[in-house]
Amino acid sequence: MKARKAWRVVREVVDEADIVVEVVDARDPIGTRNRKLERLIQEEGKPLLIVMNKADLVPKEWAEEYKRKSEIPVVFISARERKGTGILRREIKKLAKPFLDEKERVKVALIGYPNVGKSTIINTLKGRKAVKTAPIPGYTKGKQLIRLSKKIWLLDSPGVIPIDDFDELVIRGGFPADKIEEPVKPAVKLIGRILETRKEAITEKFGIEEFESEEDILRRIGERRGLIKAGGEVDIEETARWFLREWQTGRFTLFGNEEEKKRDFLWDFEDILDGIEKDLLLDPRRILWKYGDELRAKFDGQKRVGIREIEGFTVGIATGFKKCDGGIKLLEELTGKHVLASECFGKKWKGVVAVME
Repeated sequence: MKARKAWRVVREVVDEADIVVEVVDARDPIGTRNRKLERLIQEEGKPLLIVMNKADLVPKEWAEEYKRKSEIPVVFISARERKGTGILRREIKKLAKPFLDEKERVKVALIGYPNVGKSTIINTLKGRKAVKTAPIPGYTKGKQLIRLSKKIWLLDSPGVIPIDDFDELVIRGGFPADKIEEPVKPAVKLIGRILETRKEAITEKFGIEEFESEEDILRRIGERRGLIKAGGEVDIEETARWFLREWQTGRFTLFGNEEEKKRDFLWDFEDILDGIEKDLLLDPRRILWKYGDELRAKFDGQKRVGIREIEGFTVGIATGFKKCDGGIKLLEELTGKHVLASECFGKKWKGVVAVME
């Protein structure tokens, strides 16, 4: 749908609705709120409510602060986890109250960018599969009214805000990462946005603290994931697709999710891994023979992990475990690879050096 036609549809939906709900991705409110839409709604004199979906992926304190500063009413929910939908329902009823005496049917329209969860929210509010959903942009077709209560109805329609820039379309989940022919540019743009918004997310997720550019970060991510071409170079395009897919599916967020937090480990051993890579050490026993004392010096009860791609193999180090199996399991989970050889070391606290493929 061309941008002009898409905006015409959005305007028609706003005109028909009594109340408008703008659905926004809580992970990226700046990128997924649309000021043009908000001005249009306010000029029409329609009540506006901003719904931040996927709120389970952001810290509660941050969400509360954002809500406090917003001039427009904001509700944080997670439609997928069915959290906050009761509050959303109450807010809609509150906004609808002035219309109940004068209208037989109060229409509430949900509008947002592709893939922000509009249909999922409708299904959750209804309590059953009122609208088919799929992680495919533009899946909702046609227009239908869905009863929320006796006099309040949800207007489900193609109220999709158009995105003219293809890179932005990708970043906002409007185009599947696996189908992108040239994924590097949007991936680099996304990394730049993350660095501006909360650069700690890159360190927390990938252990990358020093870098020269956004492209350098992408290359390092590829090294850690083992996305290497036959000649030994990082497959930068496949790395970009993987990175975008992690963002689109919510496995990587600006703030990290609960699963990441529960791991409770520190990225470490960059200096040791530099030496291992320089000497091409791919035997866990030889690595321990040379670096065992340095690794044992790190034993303080804190779990520490380091991963490096070397000559088509992945070298992993994990320390601070009560049993070596825990370190091996974590390394395999982080890399998605299987251990070919490993050596356990330590007494009270255990460590493991592993080579994976």
